[in-house]
Amino acid sequence: MNITLAQAEKALATAKEKAKAIDTKMNIAIVDAGANLVAFGRMDDAWLGSLDISIKKAKTARYFDMNTGIVGELSQPGGSLYNIEHSNGGLITFPGGIPIKNAKGEIIGAIGVSGSSVENDHAVAEAGSKAI
Repeated sequence: MNITLAQAEKALATAKEKAKAIDTKMNIAIVDAGANLVAFGRMDDAWLGSLDISIKKAKTARYFDMNTGIVGELSQPGGSLYNIEHSNGGLITFPGGIPIKNAKGEIIGAIGVSGSSVENDHAVAEAGSKAI
């Protein structure tokens, strides 16, 4: 099962609305079940450095089928995933990446958001993930 372009665009639009509602500018990436980029949006004046971070957050969420904040908790010194951020060409292990599920609960892709605090990144990603 893969996210469709229409679903990815809906998640992107919903995430963008949430970013506007909390008065922040974000980079928003949507990947499919194979972690391939399907849709991307960089809001006007969003940080350029956050572009790559948003894509890596989406990929990280899909690679491990969990929120990137959870991966971050598990990758702390002494954790079961310590140093995992160095795998797969570099992962992002702080909040802002969330798997996207279909109505059956199957993971069909993921969203990654970057451009503000990790709390805001997570809130925007969550809004986008729930749009499907």
